[in-house]
Amino acid sequence: MIKYIIIDDEHIAHDIIKGYCDALPNLSFVGHCYDAIEAMECLRTNKVDLLFLDLNMPKLKGFDFLKALQNPPNVIVTTAYQEHALEGYELNIVDYLLKPFSFERFIKAINKIESKIQKSNPVVSTIKKEEQSIFLKSNKKLIQVKLDDILFVEAIGNYVNIVVKNDKIQVREKLSDILHLLPENDFFQTHKSFLIAKKHINQIEGNRILINDFVIPIGKTYKMNVNKLVQ
Repeated sequence: MIKYIIIDDEHIAHDIIKGYCDALPNLSFVGHCYDAIEAMECLRTNKVDLLFLDLNMPKLKGFDFLKALQNPPNVIVTTAYQEHALEGYELNIVDYLLKPFSFERFIKAINKIESKIQKSNPVVSTIKKEEQSIFLKSNKKLIQVKLDDILFVEAIGNYVNIVVKNDKIQVREKLSDILHLLPENDFFQTHKSFLIAKKHINQIEGNRILINDFVIPIGKTYKMNVNKLVQ
């Protein structure tokens, strides 16, 4: 579970973010903070993995608060001011959400957090591998997809198909964005339109890979990714 706090001086912002978080089973609420001083006390007494941080707050501005932390948790900025985005990324925030932001945009930010946590803690990732999942929006529905179930991903125009065991999920995303969400030790790209799960490879024949009944091409540019499997 990802334990989070909301730091914002507006009650309506707390309601929106908390409502979005309540819809996702991997997030655990720790507390509401309405200024940076409250947030510091909350961090002192609780284990927190994620901050939803507003910038324009009384007493201490959002980035000034962040600079004051010795070991800050993961941060998703939630603000109405886009001009501070560059400074935010220089402070290693994970994402920058401009108010008002949609639930779909919110999910992308949470997927980034999950991917970062998995990559930074490989021991936990190995132990809990079967529990790992990402959230995808398809046909106005939010679908939780277990990473172990993904066979491969195929780009088709402005969409990608995530092919899982006995099903296919189409989402409006770029292949590169999906690749960013997946553990790099378990998935790799074989073609400009395909990325695959290593564990589901049945055979490699010439310039193609067989996964169950599917045939995945190997592009010349991505040949080295496949060659690494046999080194």
